[in-house]
Amino acid sequence: MIGRLRGLLVEKQAPEVLIETAGVGYEVQMPLTSFYELPELNQEAVIYTHFVVREDAQLLYGFMSKQERALFRLLIKTNGVGPKLALTILSGMTAAEFVKCVEHDDIATLVKLPGVGKKTAERLLVEMRDKLKSLMEASHGNEREFVLQSNYTPVPVVNTAEEDAISALLALGYKPAQASKAVSSVFEEGMDSETLIKASLKSML
Repeated sequence: MIGRLRGLLVEKQAPEVLIETAGVGYEVQMPLTSFYELPELNQEAVIYTHFVVREDAQLLYGFMSKQERALFRLLIKTNGVGPKLALTILSGMTAAEFVKCVEHDDIATLVKLPGVGKKTAERLLVEMRDKLKSLMEASHGNEREFVLQSNYTPVPVVNTAEEDAISALLALGYKPAQASKAVSSVFEEGMDSETLIKASLKSML
């Protein structure tokens, strides 16, 4: 089991990164909530990981905090929710927003995420309620400590921001037409990739 990586951040292309540790490069998929907590390229990064072994692949999912990884692990235990969908959920909304959806039985917001139909949303609300309670209790009373505190200041990359945003949305399961429409509807001159992706995701919720 690979539970943690510390190494040089070699590549970043949302939602995937490449981290080199002891001469080995690990491809890691991350939710956008964690992806934008990463340092700049060629700097050291520390991420908590969840290792998935399938018949046709071995996959690593990464997170900037143990709490977010714990939430991811709870999500994939829900019927009908695999790692890819869990990654999409944690990219389409913050962990705190997901908790609010569960607390308020907010199916309408959940079904706007790609891959989340009404039945899946209903299962999430039912099954995650007790699981989240246990997770919060394990956090020693810090029930709302799901939102990562970021020291990362995004560097504007105006020329590729739209392309990066569309690529990130496609990787999360949105259709090309949806991704392009969402990005173009919120794009403003001078936006960096992070801001544009977040605004695009918000516009679809």
